[in-house]
Amino acid sequence: MTGPRLLADVGGTNARFALECEPRRFSHVHVLPCADYPSLAAAMRAYLAMDEVRRAGNVSDAAVAIANPVMGDEVCMTNHHWRFSIEGMRHELGLRSLLVINDFAALAMALPHLSDEQRFQIGAGTPEDGRALGLVGPGTGLGVAGLVPSGQRWTALPGEGGHASFAPTDHDELRILNALWEEYGHVSAERLLSGPGLAMIHRVLHDELRTPADITRAALEERCPRSAQTVERFCAVLGSVAGNVALTLGATGGMYIGGGIVPRLGALFARSRFRERFEGKGRLSPYLARIPTYVITEPYPAFLGVSALLSDHLH
Repeated sequence: MTGPRLLADVGGTNARFALECEPRRFSHVHVLPCADYPSLAAAMRAYLAMDEVRRAGNVSDAAVAIANPVMGDEVCMTNHHWRFSIEGMRHELGLRSLLVINDFAALAMALPHLSDEQRFQIGAGTPEDGRALGLVGPGTGLGVAGLVPSGQRWTALPGEGGHASFAPTDHDELRILNALWEEYGHVSAERLLSGPGLAMIHRVLHDELRTPADITRAALEERCPRSAQTVERFCAVLGSVAGNVALTLGATGGMYIGGGIVPRLGALFARSRFRERFEGKGRLSPYLARIPTYVITEPYPAFLGVSALLSDHLH
């Protein structure tokens, strides 16, 4: 490496920044609220202007993982108002190179590098070496991706699977689907499996408006049975969706859960019906029972994938 590289992981709520001064060593990590800045370039300038970041040296190369499809030069975020030209932002920031990629493609590239200390297994199952990996992650939205072996390398499969249609499995979920049909027409998995989705589930099941943070906190503190029921339903639906992704990809290398919501649930998630619903696919249940499921506990896992993709890009 000829100098520090700027890495960013941009979601609909927060933008996380770090410098990579040595391979796979990340420093000067800062999380900036997206709402505080008019543009991604403004947030990047604010980070680069920090004294500790400036002292690390001049940045010439950068990579941004963003919660959005990346097709061509123009990027318009789905879950935030930022929009920009990749080439235009590269010129504006005075960078030699700027790589912009889907955030879950970057997170998928990080999966082979995660240690046992950076993930937690839910249920049984044993990974098969050299086989596809699957990834889902509820946060501001719902990210879905895969990772497939290609010779001695891995290839990420970014997509927008979070917008695939939601399929209910019982009467309560059919009730949720009917209510959201009336409001939105098409009801995607993301409508339920996201921060706003958690609040929607609670509103439909309990006729009560509460924030996702309040619902999660009350469930974790075991002081509100209705909040606990909402979180349990959220985990169960996530299990079904994760099982669908595992079946579609043949992800016998393992299925991973990322995003900002699930890692905060801790033991509550481990006790939920997630794994039961993951395996509950009729005749294919034995197939899914062999696939391990992991919760990613590393706070900034996307930096590992962003780093790998930027290195490939520069080489």
